[in-house]
Amino acid sequence: MKQFLTYTFLVCLSFGVAQDIPSSFSLQEAIDFALENNRIAKNAARDIEAAEQQKWETTATGLPQINANVNYQNFLELQQQGIPATFINPDNSPNDLVPAAFGAENTAIASATLEQLLFDGSYLVGLQSAKVFLEISENAKVKTDLDIRKNVINAYGNVLLAEESVLILEDNIEVLQKNLNETTKIYENGLEELESVEQLQITLSGLQSNLNNSERLRDIAYQMFNITLGIDFDATTKLTDSLEDLALQNDELNLLNSEFEAKQTVDYKIAENDVRSNELLVKLEKSKALPRLSASLTGGFNTFSNDFTLFNTNNQWFDYAVVGFNLDIPIFSSLGRNAATQRAEINLEKSKDNLTETEQMLNLQIDSAKSNYRFATEDYYIKKDNLELAERIEKKNETKFFEGIGSSFDLRQAQTQLYTAQQELLQAMLDVITTKAELETITNKID
Repeated sequence: MKQFLTYTFLVCLSFGVAQDIPSSFSLQEAIDFALENNRIAKNAARDIEAAEQQKWETTATGLPQINANVNYQNFLELQQQGIPATFINPDNSPNDLVPAAFGAENTAIASATLEQLLFDGSYLVGLQSAKVFLEISENAKVKTDLDIRKNVINAYGNVLLAEESVLILEDNIEVLQKNLNETTKIYENGLEELESVEQLQITLSGLQSNLNNSERLRDIAYQMFNITLGIDFDATTKLTDSLEDLALQNDELNLLNSEFEAKQTVDYKIAENDVRSNELLVKLEKSKALPRLSASLTGGFNTFSNDFTLFNTNNQWFDYAVVGFNLDIPIFSSLGRNAATQRAEINLEKSKDNLTETEQMLNLQIDSAKSNYRFATEDYYIKKDNLELAERIEKKNETKFFEGIGSSFDLRQAQTQLYTAQQELLQAMLDVITTKAELETITNKID
């Protein structure tokens, strides 16, 4: 009975854990889930936490530092030193030395030291650098989230494309198999040529091969989608949005009328962070020529005896205190500091040029993304009209063929044209979704 209860508890527990991961997703639900659970997104959030801790770590170096120390020594054999023999007896020769041991066999010292940095140029630069490093981590998180959002949209669209492709191929195979069966019967009755049957068989085998490949691609698309979400790649998931609905939702050409500034994008901000980092490196190298001043206060107790009586209540401890200041003044480094400063300034100029290049490339990428999105939207409606035309053409050729006034070659050509139009429309719908996601990612314009 105990084993049964344990087993039941484990089953319920595993069921409860499984419920934490949804089994079906709309596109927005998938994006929200991935931003919380994608492994790369979680690491980016951890990088921000680490940067915050590093900022405090840097700040703490300039705040009071207290350290305690306890030291115990037992001299198994006291060191002998020579002293003038006249110390023992004034009548002895001044040139003679007499060995003598100084100190006690047991000594103990307990102390505490308070240290405070009073001035250090490197510390001031370090505080600024810690703030910039935190901004770098925050911008990296924004960049990561944008990329994950785009990857989820692409993965979601690829799954829907694979699903739609499989359904269309299955329907086409069903219709074509029916045509083949009817044509075969007509041929067996001597009213049709063998070539007509063979033409349909060629088309059918091609469709079947495409179906098998599409089913494999569908499995891979689901696995990629799961990995992007941050769940097990073999998990069973279901998508609730349709490809056509998403294409219509993303048909927003008015988005192209919005103002997009490269300087507002996260990529530009990351490039700016690089410039600021190099500016601080120049300051850091220059600050190394400044003096460093610190103060310390040490207080403690010590005791000594020839016998081990350190913990006796009547053992006597002697207190002491020391206050000190330390001033380090750099004087001459054989031009080493100057060379380091020059190198930092060179890197700063490079980062400024990189910032300008980044701005130019972002403007180009924005214009290219806008053009691609406009083309994808326009192409979607063209491909939609083409499919309607291809369906009518295929239907006419099928009717002509079975009425005996059309050739099997014309029918096969019409069927191939229809199948191509079907796939082109699916791809066009996906392109509308992905090109808009690309534009939103580059410009950081997220609804």
